[in-house]
Amino acid sequence: MDFDLNESQLLFRSRVKAFVDKKVIPNARKLEQSRTYPEDLVLEMAEMGLFGMTIPQSYGGLGLDCVSMAIVFEELSRGWMGLAGVLGTHSLSSAMISKFGTPKQKERYLPKLASGEKRTGIGLSEANAGSDLQAINTTAVKVDGGYIINGSKMWITNARHANPLPILVKTDPKATPRHLGMSIFLIETPAKGFSIVRDIDKLGYIGPETCEIAIEDLFVSDSQLLGEDTGHGLSQALWALQLGRINVAARGIGLSQRAYDEALKYSNDRSAFGSPISDFQLIGAKLAEMAMNIQAGRLLTYWASEAVDRDLRLDQPPAMAKLFASELALSTSLESMRIHGGYGYSTDFEVERLYRDAPLLAIGEGTNEILKTVIAKSINRDYRNKNRR
Repeated sequence: MDFDLNESQLLFRSRVKAFVDKKVIPNARKLEQSRTYPEDLVLEMAEMGLFGMTIPQSYGGLGLDCVSMAIVFEELSRGWMGLAGVLGTHSLSSAMISKFGTPKQKERYLPKLASGEKRTGIGLSEANAGSDLQAINTTAVKVDGGYIINGSKMWITNARHANPLPILVKTDPKATPRHLGMSIFLIETPAKGFSIVRDIDKLGYIGPETCEIAIEDLFVSDSQLLGEDTGHGLSQALWALQLGRINVAARGIGLSQRAYDEALKYSNDRSAFGSPISDFQLIGAKLAEMAMNIQAGRLLTYWASEAVDRDLRLDQPPAMAKLFASELALSTSLESMRIHGGYGYSTDFEVERLYRDAPLLAIGEGTNEILKTVIAKSINRDYRNKNRR
């Protein structure tokens, strides 16, 4: 059992950390407050090869292990979680195309996705279908040479930049069980029948666009079906969401680390009654608990990442890591704000942004309430299988 990163992971982390310290942290607050899309930072991430994290080297990507991917999202979120969001669904969908795409689809899309020349996202949720993806209403009806898609999607990150944009649809609304009637199509944009309805205004996670899209009588060819056959869309999406849970967990660790760093600095700089407030017993206890839980969450995230790399489990470890790290981000950002006192509520300090960004992590890639159910089912299944032997 080795708790240390290997040499290549350490070098990779130092490279991403330097980018975050020099380019992201000095500009994040200004970009976030002005609601400016971070195009220059995105271009630098493309030059670093980060858009190819989950794409094999044979297609021009980095082909990173899952631990290294987690390191990227941890470091980026330490600087600005909004910037990490630009890479989040892109990496998830790129991995999905790499795993399930046909040889022609891989050749067509992956090299440009790896370079950042093109970006992608994913369209799963709808206004009335979030946690229950089998309840989606978007349909694809077979016609000569392809399909006609009608429906809508919510909460789409990279909506304006995604090409292709994988969309989960129902190819057979009457299928039993329902998941056998679901498929994913790779929508190439711009396209007739595809439109951005609106940008969704948010509490935090400002920087990447989050949109509602409408799809009306959009024709897609047979070649735009992800994979060879219909009926595999939900399993493809759920596989990809396990990687998404790793990246959300890593974002939670990065955000928590930044909240802790800000609290540690402020409490040592701020004096009261003749001493730095970090010397006060209650403040010291908060700092100690934050530091301990961040390290626990980091190790849990790396453990889950390695489980995915070794293809051991794709349900319990990512769910545990995402659940723990996202709840940690909520508690750590709040404790950091309380240590800052009134200044923590001011936009002059970083902590108020961290506090606004944290709640998304408890919702995205499966709400924490759903993930508790996923974990419970997994541990019960393991127990029953063990006791049947």
